Amino acid sequence: RGMVPPGAFIGLLEETGMILEVGRWALRRAALEHAAWSAMGLKAGRIAVNVSPAQLRRKDFVDYVKDALGAVPDAGERIDLEITESMLMEDIEGSIAKLKAMRELGLNIAVDDFGTGYSSLSYLARLPISSLKIDWSFVIQMPKSPEQMAIVSTVISLARALNLKVVAEGVETEEQANLLRLLRCDEVQGYLFGKPVPPDELEKLLRPK
Repeated sequence: RGMVPPGAFIGLLEETGMILEVGRWALRRAALEHAAWSAMGLKAGRIAVNVSPAQLRRKDFVDYVKDALGAVPDAGERIDLEITESMLMEDIEGSIAKLKAMRELGLNIAVDDFGTGYSSLSYLARLPISSLKIDWSFVIQMPKSPEQMAIVSTVISLARALNLKVVAEGVETEEQANLLRLLRCDEVQGYLFGKPVPPDELEKLLRPK
């Protein structure tokens, strides 16, 4: 079938519980790839790895992450964990404790798909996170909808007030990118800048021209 997108199989992995082992592998693989690039003298940004609900719900989540990254030197400087706000709200006190432990390991934490859940702002201020990621559904409608534009602007202002980095997901057009620049969004990501590629192709992009 060629390259299979994650959306085609992640649901099945979560249903069967295989997401725990695959998630551990993904964390380790990302850290190893980053370490290999560093050993070649290539400058790569931190790699963001999504955390599934099944992973975060584990009582031994901290040890689970330590096991996945234990064999990689300076793993905390290489990896960001992305966790959706709805997952964090399932057990807010437990999430805070787990994320504090992750930050102590040097890992950055991003709240993914922000704006699509039901997080309390009082809890948001307590979370030991480093960035908010604005969901693509707001970004894609922003040029045609003043209401969506206002939501994006508000999230950016909120992130700044909480001293958090803000990242916009799903940027596909120059118009979207220009609007986000005007709103002083810290970072943007999406197909306008690049599509997912295998590690060897990404390595070529990291090499100085």
